[in-house]
Amino acid sequence: MREALQQTVQNLWAHKLRSFLTMFGIAWGIVSVVILSATGEGFREGNEKVLRDLGKNIAITWGGRTSTQVGGERAGRRIFLTAQDARTLVEQSRLVRVASPEIQRGGLRIKSPYNASANQVHGIEPSYQDIRTLDIERGRQLNWDDERKVLRVAVVGADVVKQLFADRNPLGQSITLNGLAYTIVGTIRHKEQDSNYSGPDNEKIFVPFQTMSRDFPRPDTPLGTVSQIIVAPHQWVVDDLPRQVDGRQGRIRDIDWELEKDVRAVLARSKGFDPDDREAISMWDTSVDSMMFGRMVQTMKDFFSIVGFVTLALGGLGVMNIMLIAVKERTREIGVRKALGATTVDIMRQFFLEGMLITAISGTLGMSVALGLCALVNAAAPTTQRFSGMIFTPNAAVVTVAALAVVGIVTALYPARRAAELPPVEALRYEM
Repeated sequence: MREALQQTVQNLWAHKLRSFLTMFGIAWGIVSVVILSATGEGFREGNEKVLRDLGKNIAITWGGRTSTQVGGERAGRRIFLTAQDARTLVEQSRLVRVASPEIQRGGLRIKSPYNASANQVHGIEPSYQDIRTLDIERGRQLNWDDERKVLRVAVVGADVVKQLFADRNPLGQSITLNGLAYTIVGTIRHKEQDSNYSGPDNEKIFVPFQTMSRDFPRPDTPLGTVSQIIVAPHQWVVDDLPRQVDGRQGRIRDIDWELEKDVRAVLARSKGFDPDDREAISMWDTSVDSMMFGRMVQTMKDFFSIVGFVTLALGGLGVMNIMLIAVKERTREIGVRKALGATTVDIMRQFFLEGMLITAISGTLGMSVALGLCALVNAAAPTTQRFSGMIFTPNAAVVTVAALAVVGIVTALYPARRAAELPPVEALRYEM
């Protein structure tokens, strides 16, 4: 085996230009596979991060206006949601895991000892913080003790801290909301958020829901009305979304999603509207957006992979053609070796090793160049919120190496068999 490898290296070195051109095709194929795969994964991871910062797999639910008459009630009646509706959803909906009411207000006079601002103020329950990914940087989250005691405490976003306190530590400090003193107990980490339904979390102030209901109820609406209800479905509901898409009849935009349908059915019983009235309740289901974007990214990744593997296969054909030329050029050499006692297996092994060695060396060089380019792009180019950079996953590496191995075996085996099957007498008589 050692002697065969040495002879293989000598043969490749004797035809340096031909070997280089052959290796370039394989290397370029590997670079294509890695770069395109890493690009697709970067888009997928970026989208996942954006959705995690908003809140993964949540549905924001608003009251709308009825479009049909039911039970003597006119069409066009406004539907107002309350905290009790959130409780009802958790109790009666088989699809809902968590439902958290939210009150939001703008236009409040917000002051600290150092500055003033005009940020949105949101009244929330503790469960809201988990499903909406409000990660605490300093201090603590709002808890059920704050809720039960109706305490005037607040958790603030990163931009609010900068506006009201500059570089000072805000924990334990007081701010006033329309003259009422609230104590800051936590700050939220800075979020790169390009997706929201009421403004970036960096610019918000969060207070206990009961405190907000008492101090700043929504104006011009019935007492107890909330701005929206944040719903988190069970995981199996999210997993079932592809089935709903694949089994649809008509456009995707016309699908009446199971979660939205179930929420309407539960609320229709207490609000007195037709459960099939899609105007009565509106919903933004981020899990649907996540699934659709994920499908788009997966399609893009599949296309990129096909392009890369086709490029790799073309490089493999180049190796095969060059090896077949090598067999033809070395026909007399094969005849001499067979006359001196070399077996068919010896000849086949020689040419097979040459093909595999070309593939292995060029594949290694291609992988090194591709990973280097990925690192260079990640270091030099700025990433966006929807693109997390070039990410080459272990699974992609395994697939790439496996594809390279298949290409190497296929492209080396055929020329090796052609060389091994040459009759010694005819090979000795061959003239170029």
